[in-house]
Amino acid sequence: MPHTDNGPETTPCDLVTVPARQGLEAVDILRRAAQNEPVGPVLHDGACAVLGFLVPPGTAEAWDVPGSACTRTDGRGLRIPAEPPSVGGGWLLPPAAEAPVTDPAVLRAALDQAARLIEAADNCR
Repeated sequence: MPHTDNGPETTPCDLVTVPARQGLEAVDILRRAAQNEPVGPVLHDGACAVLGFLVPPGTAEAWDVPGSACTRTDGRGLRIPAEPPSVGGGWLLPPAAEAPVTDPAVLRAALDQAARLIEAADNCR
């Protein structure tokens, strides 16, 4: 008889990582967006230096946003779990059924806008 896992449902994904300052700005931009695009789960590392946005599998193939990285996970089993996958890290935004992942095009635009805001703020000093 085959084993069936009745645990929490998981969704395959890739992971976009960015410095926390830019990531926090992007989260704010995404949550305030007029389009009301859902924001998928967002991880933070234990030191809160890096944020990770869960995006659809295959995103890494075309990801080219400066200052960020996208990790391809196909074949390695990274899935959206109920608990953060890294020791010492946690969820900034936990997984939710209405937003299993963040749309990469929407994330790209938010990260670009966040980078411009940070640059402008830094240049005002």
